[in-house]
Amino acid sequence: MSGSEGGSSGHSAAGDAPSSAAAASERDKKKEKARVSRTSLILWHAHQNDAAAVRKLLEEDRSLVNARDYDNRTPLHVAAIHGWIDVAKCLMEFEADVNAQDRWKNTPLADAEGAKRSRMIELLKSSGGESYGQNGSHFEPKPVPPPLPNKCDWEIDPTELDFSSSTLIGKGSFGEIVKAGWRGTPVAVKRILPNLSDDRLVIQDFRHEVNLLVKLRHPNIVQFLGAVTDRKPLMLITEYLRGGDLHQHLKGKGALNPSTAINFALDIARGIAYLHSEPNVVIHRDLKPRNVLLVNTNADHLKVGDFGLSKLIKVQHSHDVYKLTGETGSYRYMAPEVFKHRKYDKKVDVFSFAMILYEMLEGEPPFSNYEPYEAARHVSEGHRPLFRAKGFIPELRALTEECWSADTNKRPAFLDILKRLEKLKEMLSSDHHWHIFTS
Repeated sequence: MSGSEGGSSGHSAAGDAPSSAAAASERDKKKEKARVSRTSLILWHAHQNDAAAVRKLLEEDRSLVNARDYDNRTPLHVAAIHGWIDVAKCLMEFEADVNAQDRWKNTPLADAEGAKRSRMIELLKSSGGESYGQNGSHFEPKPVPPPLPNKCDWEIDPTELDFSSSTLIGKGSFGEIVKAGWRGTPVAVKRILPNLSDDRLVIQDFRHEVNLLVKLRHPNIVQFLGAVTDRKPLMLITEYLRGGDLHQHLKGKGALNPSTAINFALDIARGIAYLHSEPNVVIHRDLKPRNVLLVNTNADHLKVGDFGLSKLIKVQHSHDVYKLTGETGSYRYMAPEVFKHRKYDKKVDVFSFAMILYEMLEGEPPFSNYEPYEAARHVSEGHRPLFRAKGFIPELRALTEECWSADTNKRPAFLDILKRLEKLKEMLSSDHHWHIFTS
């Protein structure tokens, strides 16, 4: 009798194990999703000076007090630089790390000093805050150095820039991009907003981008021409491409035929393969249709641009995973590991490339019925866009699916992507191969 009961009990436990494991896995997924969402929320509410919303989140999860964004900045950094006293007091009440350092090694007090927030400086000092980092008083007497010692090669005299018939190309939180003239040639000028020209964090990011662009030379990378770093406003000058960006092109044209899509994909892949070449790997981190530019209105040549979020990394080993975390880039094209604040490598650009390839073939952005943030969350949960367009080449669909694989090891490198796209191009060059399309 007891043996029978023992057997019955053992059978029940074995039967329940997979179910329990699945339930635990599901709970973990939900926790991870909630965690990512709340990290973004507390940083957002701190930025909006909403102390009540910050408090509510902290009452639910005290660990959020030291949440980090992709620049390693905490909610207290955000409150300090804006001078939001009530938010800062709330954060310190929940034992925020008053001397947390961001990726520039700035403490909240250093940020407050850089932004000249006198009340915030007083509050942070009274709570044990110390001033370290590029913004801090320890470094205040030192001028910000130019990006490169030989900058005379590319430093542009702003009086040579002609804005008399300039047109706005794009606008962002830190500045604007305008079409202007330089020595009789149309150029694109990225101009930092005057009110941010003294912001050391903005200056650092601007000079980082200049530093990077100076090193890049490739037919599928937007060509850097020079920069204004000696006077305000700070400006970055690149070649002007008349065809506009891929986003606008797809908006007007809709789905591209497979042959055109492959030609476009080849140009993008060539540019990124160059960036990913070792030992100096550049991860773009914001690959999307708006950052892919058409050289002319004939749309026969593409270039990759906008390196504001790119990272240059010296690779020691070919399989290095870089310690880059956080939500960097545009949500709709963002790799799931970035959205989840996990370590990632250059395969994030492969994922974004897949989403662009899908958009070129479908004629609409991936998960166009979702808001960008919700689309990224949907992707992080394992979902991928559905192929609806007729006439897909099976090999092209298979390549797209590999490139957006959740397992980064299954995503091919861009040199492999190029070989496969070249084969597909050859296959399409002969009329008798068109029967391979699926209906």
